[in-house]
Amino acid sequence: MLNLSVLLEDSARHYPERAAVVLGPQRLSYAQVNAAANQVAGLLRERGIQPGDKVALTCPNLPYFPIVYYGILKAGAVVVPLNVLLKGREIAYHLKDSDAKAYFCFQGTPELPMGAEGFAGFQEAAGTEHFFLITADPAAASPIEGVETLGAALAGKSPFFATVQRDETDPAVILYTSGTTGQAKGAELSHSNLVLNALTCNRLFGTQPATDTHLLVLPLFHSFGSTVNMNAGFSTAATLVLLPRFDAAAAVQLLQSEDVTFFAGVPTMYWGLLNALGEGVDVDRIARNMRVAVSGGSSLPVEIIKAVRERFGVTILEGYGLSETSPVATFSDPHSEPRPGSIGVPIWGVEVKLIDQAWNTIDNADEIGEIAIRGHNIMRGYYGRPEATAEVIRDGWFRTGDLARRDKDGFYYIVDRAKDMIIRGGFNVYPREIEEVLLTHEAVSLAAVIGVPHESHGEEIKAFVILKPGASATEEELVAWGKEQMASYKYPRIVKIVEALPMTATGKLLKRELS
Repeated sequence: MLNLSVLLEDSARHYPERAAVVLGPQRLSYAQVNAAANQVAGLLRERGIQPGDKVALTCPNLPYFPIVYYGILKAGAVVVPLNVLLKGREIAYHLKDSDAKAYFCFQGTPELPMGAEGFAGFQEAAGTEHFFLITADPAAASPIEGVETLGAALAGKSPFFATVQRDETDPAVILYTSGTTGQAKGAELSHSNLVLNALTCNRLFGTQPATDTHLLVLPLFHSFGSTVNMNAGFSTAATLVLLPRFDAAAAVQLLQSEDVTFFAGVPTMYWGLLNALGEGVDVDRIARNMRVAVSGGSSLPVEIIKAVRERFGVTILEGYGLSETSPVATFSDPHSEPRPGSIGVPIWGVEVKLIDQAWNTIDNADEIGEIAIRGHNIMRGYYGRPEATAEVIRDGWFRTGDLARRDKDGFYYIVDRAKDMIIRGGFNVYPREIEEVLLTHEAVSLAAVIGVPHESHGEEIKAFVILKPGASATEEELVAWGKEQMASYKYPRIVKIVEALPMTATGKLLKRELS
């Protein structure tokens, strides 16, 4: 029997007064976070949520995220974290696809009205019975008429709850990912998947109980932030300093003022930190405290590795993983010199190999193949999609869709992304989904979407569009329309209207000829 919420409960038992989360002047102890999570669990039980039921959560990096996340788990339910940038129609899809019975959604801001979008999606998802609006002020009235706030729902609830124990292989979290094919699919991760991945991270980073302070800039709805920062951090009673939206200058100030020892980010974040070291920044203080720096999402330029080591006195550890692998699968060896461009070696308890299209193993050094992974971190499967699961898992091995080579010492290097996957700012974007949305525009006849190099985001989304005969639309209009229809990390910033697109004799788009 196992429940992922043990990571919070154990630290609350041993270090009740230690700060668990920090947001500006707000500091919540482990005892306070655990008690609040117990209230959420009690609320769910009161509303009829049963063990195994799915409960969705839309929330940025605020104390509410871990409170609701672990509260859902304590009730024996399954957490379905959603990207805070999703629009109403996208939210409705996720709620329906996951069979979510309840949905917690933060109210957002005028610039990012998560609550309004979330409620619109909830209204389209007939199977989702309960909607709780998380307000910044728990005592505030609901800004959406007739909608129950979390603060009102929790009023008077007991801070005690007997956690529902689950089998270790039962699902704990469903993370949505585009993977390498089609519409977003929910990767079912078990309690043991996530507990072992968190504990293995701490083993890798040499973490000691109640010593680390994380600056949490990675979104908690993403597998990287939720495992490497939150689950791993909570398992050792670390303090999580929250930054709801990454801003390099604000991050540098928090590194300094909160004596941060642990930082995890994507390469563009490190680039931002280095460029924010202006006057008034005590770089020596930051360097004295910084113990671990972690990067993932895309390969780090050698210049950034060198600059971070020079300024902060720490060597960045690069890793690799996917939502389907909980997510960490490989990491740099912290006891050896970094190998620029390498994603490292398999973590404890995990095997990695390269395969060809027929699943045959590739043994030769420096020969390119598709990465396959086996171990305690592999998902149960894609929720409700046995055929899609069978396509990527065989004999316990998960094929990632990523192409790589392995050097003679066993270090892996990503060389390409299989098929057409775009990674923009660390988020996976699948062109087919964008193309299908563009085709709903009344003036669009055909669309092809690719990724193009971008200095800060790694890749930017570019759409080539053929208009319908007699229809009119400008490239600027299509960009603006896409912004209204899709999450901000998905819509194409670049649109080019063309007369024709390159195709094969069978009518298949030749995207490699687009640029």
